[in-house]
Amino acid sequence: MPLRRLPGFLLLLVLLPGCFSNNRHQGEKLYAQHCANCHGDKGQGIGRLIPPLAGSDYLVDHRAELACLLRNGQNEVIVVNGIGYHNIMPGNKGLSPAQLTNLLNYIESHWGNEAAPRTISEVQAQMDKCH
Repeated sequence: MPLRRLPGFLLLLVLLPGCFSNNRHQGEKLYAQHCANCHGDKGQGIGRLIPPLAGSDYLVDHRAELACLLRNGQNEVIVVNGIGYHNIMPGNKGLSPAQLTNLLNYIESHWGNEAAPRTISEVQAQMDKCH
């Protein structure tokens, strides 16, 4: 049946998926590209040098600050799961709010982390407050 003969609803169902990009795995790809070299493939960190992301209390306790931390980096002592870490983490100003959202959603939903999903508007609002 030619497309012009399909009922409007069916045509919409056929064409609608092409209107959206598939970013389902973007967070995982961004993690591999920007974070895994230091934090490990499974978020395990490196001993007392690089903090773990897996099962990290820091992610829970500092949720409102994480978008800024990823964007701007950090150079202060942080305590993760009771252990102090003092290494420079470079920021990545090149990531868009959508990319930061996907990256945070990946990190916060893997390796024992169970945070509620973030929205782009939530991340943008947090970035608007960055120092």
